[in-house]
Amino acid sequence: MRAILARSLMEDPVTTTAAAAPAAPTIDFRVPPELAELLERVRAYIAEDVIPAEAELAHPTDVLASWDVVERLRERARERGIYTPHLPQDWGGLGVGPLGMALISQECGVSMLASLGLNAMAPDEGNMHTLLIAGTREQQERWLRPLAEGRVRSCFAMTEPDVASSDPTNLRTTAVRDGDSWVLNGRKWFITGAEGAAFAIVVAKTGDDDRRGHRNYSLIVVPTDTPGWRVVRDPGIVGAHYAGGHPEIELRDVRVPLENLLGGEGEGFVIAQKRLAGGRLAHAMRWIGVAQRALDLTARRLLEREAFGRQLAQHQALQFFLADSAMDLYASRLMVLHCAWKLEHGLPHRQEVAMVKTFVSEALGRVLDRAVQAFGSHGIATDEPIAQWYVDARAARIYDGASEVHRMTIARELLKLAAAGESTKRGCGDLA
Repeated sequence: MRAILARSLMEDPVTTTAAAAPAAPTIDFRVPPELAELLERVRAYIAEDVIPAEAELAHPTDVLASWDVVERLRERARERGIYTPHLPQDWGGLGVGPLGMALISQECGVSMLASLGLNAMAPDEGNMHTLLIAGTREQQERWLRPLAEGRVRSCFAMTEPDVASSDPTNLRTTAVRDGDSWVLNGRKWFITGAEGAAFAIVVAKTGDDDRRGHRNYSLIVVPTDTPGWRVVRDPGIVGAHYAGGHPEIELRDVRVPLENLLGGEGEGFVIAQKRLAGGRLAHAMRWIGVAQRALDLTARRLLEREAFGRQLAQHQALQFFLADSAMDLYASRLMVLHCAWKLEHGLPHRQEVAMVKTFVSEALGRVLDRAVQAFGSHGIATDEPIAQWYVDARAARIYDGASEVHRMTIARELLKLAAAGESTKRGCGDLA
């Protein structure tokens, strides 16, 4: 796929004669034709299939109660040739890279059903990438194949209730070798999608050498029908509703074969970081879609309502709401596209991912807060979408790394550059 951003900066300079003026470098923000056509199909799918299907949900936050709607949307996605765009073609996908998925996911962000319909929704999307990165061919056929085809759901079990999981070396769930098996014990919680999932990718401690830090941890696939795996409860959360909830899990003497290890022993966090970079970007992309839909609704609201003898749109304070939200969206889109471009080209991106995750999650909250204010009483009515999005937005600053932890990562890189006597520019996106 052709790059969208700074394409010419990666190319060899054009040879010129002495009399010819050198061509000025350009930054090309045009969408490649092959991707533009795909985006049009995705937009048509959302407008004609997804948005109308929202009215068929038994409850707007309980997708599992209306899973037949998701199944029908997936069939429509297959018919339109847009199903699992993130997967390679030999796994039934379209081979779209991070940059293309950034644009697709922004479109899908307008409705929770859109990414589900494409089978490109967390946590399944992230687990598909994890299995592609680290799975053997046998593991891929056993777990990736049914996941890609939409026959099962999955979950990723990392966070724990009794420790600060922002520091992953705190995790206590253990996996101990016993003959030809791993035996897992521990508790996990906020495990998105665990209710009804066919399998989990579990982060477990397989070593006990304090000097090895995160290299004590591994990823192990656990089928959820394994004896000892138990969904304890779903505590219920404010916002961020996903199919399968966010339950607490108990693992008591859960025994799985040694070959369920993904990658090498002790490589759990190396693999997880590769997964999380794309996962955090995917969240940010969808947040942009939600924020854009909220801004669209807000602008229409200001044109439709009157107060104090004038259209709401004529009141300067409310015009500022629109302007500030537009600037938040502009900055968010540029950050996401640039970070996705770096990821697609194998360039360093850890700093950019941290900035994207922090900025876009907070921009989402600002856009929705303004939308609530502009809608007034309708903005806090639970049968209106604005209120649900507003509640969902608050959790975005916590999951996949709290904003404070990402800020620590960002600041640490800046201080490292300063200590080396360098400019901090490289830690600020490393743009021209």
